[in-house]
Amino acid sequence: MFIGRDKELDLLESIYASPKFSFLVLYGRSRVGKTSLLKEFAKNHQVIFYSAQAKNDSLNLSDFSKTLQTHFTGSSFGSFADWDAAFRYLSSQISDKKVVLIIDEFPFIAEENPTITSILQHAIDHYFKDKNLFLILCGSSVSFMESEVMGAKSPLYGRSTNTLELLGFDYLQSAAFFPNYTNEEKLVCYGILGGIPSYLEAFSDTATIAQNIERNILSMGAFLANETQNLLKMELREPAIYNSIFEAIATGSSRLNDIAQKIHEEQTKCSKYIKTLKNMKLVDKVTPAGQKESSKKSIYQIKDNFFLFWYHFIFANRSYYELLGEKQSALEIYEQLPSYMGEVFEDICTQYLIRLAKLGKLPFVPYTMGRWWGTDKRTRKESDIDILAFDKQHRSAIFCECKFRNKEFGMDEYNHFMVATEVHPTVDRCFYYIFSKSGFTKAVIIQAALDGVILVGLDDLFLDI
Repeated sequence: MFIGRDKELDLLESIYASPKFSFLVLYGRSRVGKTSLLKEFAKNHQVIFYSAQAKNDSLNLSDFSKTLQTHFTGSSFGSFADWDAAFRYLSSQISDKKVVLIIDEFPFIAEENPTITSILQHAIDHYFKDKNLFLILCGSSVSFMESEVMGAKSPLYGRSTNTLELLGFDYLQSAAFFPNYTNEEKLVCYGILGGIPSYLEAFSDTATIAQNIERNILSMGAFLANETQNLLKMELREPAIYNSIFEAIATGSSRLNDIAQKIHEEQTKCSKYIKTLKNMKLVDKVTPAGQKESSKKSIYQIKDNFFLFWYHFIFANRSYYELLGEKQSALEIYEQLPSYMGEVFEDICTQYLIRLAKLGKLPFVPYTMGRWWGTDKRTRKESDIDILAFDKQHRSAIFCECKFRNKEFGMDEYNHFMVATEVHPTVDRCFYYIFSKSGFTKAVIIQAALDGVILVGLDDLFLDI
């Protein structure tokens, strides 16, 4: 079942409607749903769909030739001599009717034939530019697509008419995969699986979350049992070092120096590996809200929820879980999920605020927004704010507290939060939001109304705003 991607489909349809040559570069990490999106688009149009494979250039060319010939003539008459001949043939078959050519996993071709980008650039300039052709190049290697297809040094630079990086679903879109779950269960699934469609499809809302963990993550041969390792092996040359980096971050070593010491590598080498993981959208560099990216306080965190879950619970404990058994291991993990969900819940609340901002329903449009941590100059102690948003002049701020706990948010926590927000005395206008999975005590509800503090319960996150 195809879920979501309405805006992306609208974009594809608007490009298709153009009578001119169009060239879309579509890219995004593995499993994010690029091929599914293209197949959904292709349902309503006559499309030439070629999915490249990890094999030598002549075999890909032969398969591509057969795909083209079968589309236009109904049969195949042999492989073209080279890619240029194939593109010339394509051009010769285009009349007034729109032709859509999709080349999925384009990097597989380019890895075996580095000249393909130059050949395609020549074809665009000399064969395609005046044709009613919609060309789509798709790839899962984000770094390759950004540098070798769209980069300034690429022969294809400036040729694309549109680009689209396909991202994972947010918590609200992900919830659509589990209509029979409670809102809390939907958030927990997002915390485990993130917004990757194929991961979300692996879970079933006819089973409990613990059963899903047992059957779809811990069981031998399950789709998600070795997903992280398979992805690293497919994308990277030294997966062992990347495993060590993930484990270090997942267990609390978030600064570059700490990560390097934990994995016994030099900082410069460690920084290079982390940059690769950032390009893959698996790791993110986080700076205290309102500070420059170059801040020495910057830390690294695992961006992909499933990778975070995997390295938090499973990577270092696989031997233990094998002895404990899949069912008992799943129950043990499930019991620890509320504490694990703390960081994920902050991200979910941030997404909620972004939705409000786009609808003009925040007190101001945030210029920067994210976690804040630092020294409270009044007490000279470390302090932190779960979410802090500033306007462009840093004169207005939104302070947020996020709690994913199995108890109501009480007055002690409320007072502690309000005191913590005083760490930024230069802000002229302050606004306050408190998010709580289990709701609020009556005393907090009364005091928040007096102070103008917005209280957001778990079900509020799913309301149509």
